[in-house]
Amino acid sequence: MSVESWDPGAATARLDRQAIDALLGAAARLEQDRFGLDGAAAGALARVARHDGAACDWAAAAGNLDDDALLALVRLFTLAEGRLSGWEAGDASPVIPLVRELKRRGAYPAELTAWIKANTDNRFLPYGNLMDRL
Repeated sequence: MSVESWDPGAATARLDRQAIDALLGAAARLEQDRFGLDGAAAGALARVARHDGAACDWAAAAGNLDDDALLALVRLFTLAEGRLSGWEAGDASPVIPLVRELKRRGAYPAELTAWIKANTDNRFLPYGNLMDRL
């Protein structure tokens, strides 16, 4: 019997088109339990459920997505923090840069802030950490 070791560097998050497509697929299934993701898929996607500005630069990715995709991802990440283990992001939530992009485009729906607040316990959503904005 052998024991494997875990290398945290091997599990780095990569925000690529495949991950974004998988997230958009999950966003289309918000009403399903676990958004239609099995445990392995949810665990793999949890790696990109945080905006870290390097490997997971949601601000850059948002510029390449249309408004409907941004709105779908905002809803997915808002709900996923409370429903999927490992998706808790606090002030590193992708919702924050996605909302910023929607606002920059003038495409932020007036009712979205109320919806986000009603569907999350993350106090940083939708605007982020106040200290980062000072």
